[in-house]
Amino acid sequence: MGVLIIAAVAVVVPVVLGLLPKVPVPGAVLEVIAGIVIGPSVLGWVHIDVSIVVLSDLGLGMLLFLAGLEIDIDSLRGPLGRLAGVAFGGSAVLGAACAFALRLAGLVTQPLFLAIVLVSTSAGLLLPLLKDAAQEDTRFGQLVMTAAALAEVAPIMLLSLLFSATSKTAAARAASLAIFLALLVVSGLALGRVRQLPSLERLLNRLEDRSAQLRVRAALTIALAFGVLANRFGLASILGAFAAGLLVRIIDLSGHAPHPQFQTKLQGIGFGFLIPIFFIATGVQFDLRALLGNPTAIAEIPLFLAALLLVRGLPAILYARLVGHRRAVVAGLMQATTLTFVIVASQIGVADGQITPTTSASLLAAGLLSAALFPAAAMRLLAGEGPALEPTRLEDTG
Repeated sequence: MGVLIIAAVAVVVPVVLGLLPKVPVPGAVLEVIAGIVIGPSVLGWVHIDVSIVVLSDLGLGMLLFLAGLEIDIDSLRGPLGRLAGVAFGGSAVLGAACAFALRLAGLVTQPLFLAIVLVSTSAGLLLPLLKDAAQEDTRFGQLVMTAAALAEVAPIMLLSLLFSATSKTAAARAASLAIFLALLVVSGLALGRVRQLPSLERLLNRLEDRSAQLRVRAALTIALAFGVLANRFGLASILGAFAAGLLVRIIDLSGHAPHPQFQTKLQGIGFGFLIPIFFIATGVQFDLRALLGNPTAIAEIPLFLAALLLVRGLPAILYARLVGHRRAVVAGLMQATTLTFVIVASQIGVADGQITPTTSASLLAAGLLSAALFPAAAMRLLAGEGPALEPTRLEDTG
């Protein structure tokens, strides 16, 4: 019954957004809020059971796989990648400073864990906004997505290495990660060679739209394989799913860029079924009563929200020379938007004893507010600027 109710909520949320197009809230935020409402904290209609856990875990894996599939590795190597990298370095310094300041204030006990959370950005929430604003192919849009991609890759790697790895020593954890990455590279080279076989290309094209759906099956099998592989090396399975998305993109399983139909089919499986279950189940597990009953936890929410804006937003001033000051502010607001990684990190942090359930609830609440407030403010600023001239050529940024 719980799965049916969650499925019904997953249908209602996009209907609400479709009927109220001016509501500036991503669907993921409404799905988490709806989960809180139907969960034990409010109505009590749904309680977590085995079937919901399984579907939610699959949804998380699919979400990370699609996030990896969206990342353009080439963009991380060019001038935009270098600029985004410098800004991310500034975020890392600010994140560590904020986390240790909160530790001195007695609000957190694991500053390194919090610092990793603070430097994250949810690229998956930003891409639809940039597309709606016709900015995804502009220099500004590419800069935002490059910075967001970097702020997804690095935190996932750090979280997997430092807090989800089961090895007891730092050297053993680093060795596990190095071996996993080496296997990823070897697999990529091998699959890339196989991918270039003309006979395979003909086979993929022939079975593209038949019941076999070979491209989709192969991609999902790769995702499962690397999720299992990461788990065997004592790393988070999310790292495997994310790496699989990158690998599928790199080996050109569907051409130089993901084939539109291929990507649409994967998104249909993910966003049409599994991923909403993950977000709604997250809301069902959210302990709203514990949060409201703890004044310290409530006070942490605006502090975490301000920390996100400072850590990810302030370094965007480095973009002003390239895109102008107004768009640098817009980019800062977008970079401070995070939700998916906060959910994942909070679950791992609670399981690993890095944070308490109430701190996890505070972080998730701050993530929800960042995803609800910052993109809306960014889009208003972007819409209010009118036609903007490109202030500086890309070559002038060095």
